[in-house]
Amino acid sequence: MTAEYRITESRLGGEPTLVVSAPDDSAQAVLALRGATLLSWQVGTEATGRPRELTDGYRDERELLSQDGVRAGLLAPFPNRVADARYRYDGHDHDLLPSAHGDRLIYHGFARQAPFELAHATTTPDSARLLLHTTSIRPGTHPGYPFALDLTVEYALSGGELSIAIRATNVGDTTAPYAAGWHPYFTLSRPIDELTLHIPARTLIRTDVSLIPLPGENARIPLGDRPAMDFRVPKQVGDAVIDACYADLTPGPTGRIETVLTNPATDEELRVWQHSGYLHVFTGDTLARDRRSSIALEPVETMTNAFNRSEHAAALALEPGLSRTFAFGVRYAALETRGADGELRREADDLGRHLPVDHGGGPVERNS
Repeated sequence: MTAEYRITESRLGGEPTLVVSAPDDSAQAVLALRGATLLSWQVGTEATGRPRELTDGYRDERELLSQDGVRAGLLAPFPNRVADARYRYDGHDHDLLPSAHGDRLIYHGFARQAPFELAHATTTPDSARLLLHTTSIRPGTHPGYPFALDLTVEYALSGGELSIAIRATNVGDTTAPYAAGWHPYFTLSRPIDELTLHIPARTLIRTDVSLIPLPGENARIPLGDRPAMDFRVPKQVGDAVIDACYADLTPGPTGRIETVLTNPATDEELRVWQHSGYLHVFTGDTLARDRRSSIALEPVETMTNAFNRSEHAAALALEPGLSRTFAFGVRYAALETRGADGELRREADDLGRHLPVDHGGGPVERNS
């Protein structure tokens, strides 16, 4: 009988986790049920045969609970910041921090701390799919957000690819403002300075000192006018300090928008993909630990402060009874040394397969 992917229950301190492993242990992902948060993603290479950690997630329970750095956080019902924690929607004013006196900084929504449950799992010899679900976003639960959402998150792991889809369903009786995103940190070397970055974007979002985009069209500037921030032609990260949003992303031949991070010293690459939206990039210069040891490449549906921007009103509106899905993922490839023809050969040709949603049941083991 052919061995299948395994899903094992475990814990990070007191926090429940799920460990997803390939039959030969060549790939593994660890998910915390709190926030449906990716804690670790490892892929083995033919060259070493050993799993390679590709993310820089929360290392212990304390970090997960503190949410410092929002490491691999799933961002919903809004990514990034809402200016002054206030917005107006459908004729009503909302305050996300009604008891705040002084600092009114709020960012990255509520999903990253929500309690999720494993709803379904499917395993085969080639892949594993997990569907995680929460009903925690309800009127009265989060100040300033009087809307009812059910969230499901599907993780799909197959060889060198991790795919994620966030689906929100409006189970209330009023239209809700909603957008999603993901806040992962990736590492191919420490520090990140020697890595090469390619971002297929034409536009940079300009912000004020609080990282809130400027009003109207003043927020958008062609990347040709900001050469230091322009990675349309792959170039080394170097000492660049980046905490910025990229817009007008260009799909590649497969229809995916792919941001590529490469380690020239090892010929490894990560391709962070999405089908739509924006990309936020953060070089980790203000992290509490391990600054510039990893880089955040964040697929997001909307720019920062979308709740207060009229051009995002239609994209945000989630009507009662309807659902919306934002899908993205990352693919790892380790490249072999150059052959006689001078061409680089990938270890595997099928790492880019996109895994469809499958809600069937599957085995879950307990790791006591």
